Amino acid sequence: MLSYQHAYHAGNLADVHKHALLAVALARMVEKPKPLTYLETHAGRGLYDLGAPEARRTGEAAAGITRALAEGWLPEGHPLRTALEAVRAAHGPDAYPGSPLVAGALLRPGDRAHLAELHPAEFAALQAVAGFADLRHEDGFAMANALLPPTPRRGLLLIDPSYEVKADYDRLPGWIGRMAGKWNVGVIALWYPILSDARHRPMAQALAAAHPEALRSEVRFPPARPGHGMVGSGMVVLNPPFGLEVEAARLAAIYAGL
Repeated sequence: MLSYQHAYHAGNLADVHKHALLAVALARMVEKPKPLTYLETHAGRGLYDLGAPEARRTGEAAAGITRALAEGWLPEGHPLRTALEAVRAAHGPDAYPGSPLVAGALLRPGDRAHLAELHPAEFAALQAVAGFADLRHEDGFAMANALLPPTPRRGLLLIDPSYEVKADYDRLPGWIGRMAGKWNVGVIALWYPILSDARHRPMAQALAAAHPEALRSEVRFPPARPGHGMVGSGMVVLNPPFGLEVEAARLAAIYAGL
């Protein structure tokens, strides 16, 4: 079983980038009255405690969401701020939503959600907080392959693996191409870390070549501590909702000043 534990990194600068884009994309989509489907291949535990020893040990949340709120990166009415406020009202002031609960705070009663998580402990934690969704204790790629195109057909798929398996970088462009072929109207969003060795670059270039119309948002930031390998966050979005490019540009300007 893979060993990555996001509790040490929840609310970091990469999460702020990823979740701001996800929240704005969903907010734009729910403006239309038609129902939608939200799918996530690697859901994690859904809810994190920024007051827990794991989060305090790394200090990544302090440099991420805590700083973002203090410095006004998420103005009043921003969908991520709306989701965060809803989650903290329900779970306390140190709560931070993973992407399942960001989505859950923005989806409407008529929308559907399908969340996959393979790690037993993470899945058990997800069950405790994501009762709004169809939860799958299985491989997320298999779930998406089985459900696409979903019902309702309109929707968003978030792919957010841990990248502990280095083969993910090689497999994702082809897999996403196949999913886009099955679901040509779907919004397909892939998040990836930007590491100091730039191992993401061939994957990102392959996606750009195959999907030139896709939105590609990349931001850079200082490493969380000396020797830490992650120096940025990236997201590729096929069929991006209208206005998402404005949010990507806004975030790019903020991160450029770090």
